[in-house]
Amino acid sequence: RMCYKLKHVDLVEEAVLRRTIDALLLEDWKNDMDREMLSIHQILSYTSAGNYFNDVGGKAQAVQSWISSVLHKIIQYKAKHRSYLNEAATALQHAFPQDIVIKSVLPFLELPNMNMQR
Repeated sequence: RMCYKLKHVDLVEEAVLRRTIDALLLEDWKNDMDREMLSIHQILSYTSAGNYFNDVGGKAQAVQSWISSVLHKIIQYKAKHRSYLNEAATALQHAFPQDIVIKSVLPFLELPNMNMQR
């Protein structure tokens, strides 16, 4: 109901998300996701918990908004990662036989599978 003391959020699937962030291609993407993951703690420290007349307080709304933002960003970065991966695979297929690229190279560049519920 009202979460006056809420200052920290632990994600149920944080380890899965962390592996995905660590596997992103660009350091800028990783840094952006790290900042996004940590931002909730700062947001909660100055967000109101609500009042007796409003069941959904500011902290609950802030957490919902933050989760949406994290999911939106990781989906965007995964799509960009996939696009770069496809470009690299196309270039590699011109240099190496396709079966070598598909079996030996691409598995090392894939992001971990994320089966998080929305």
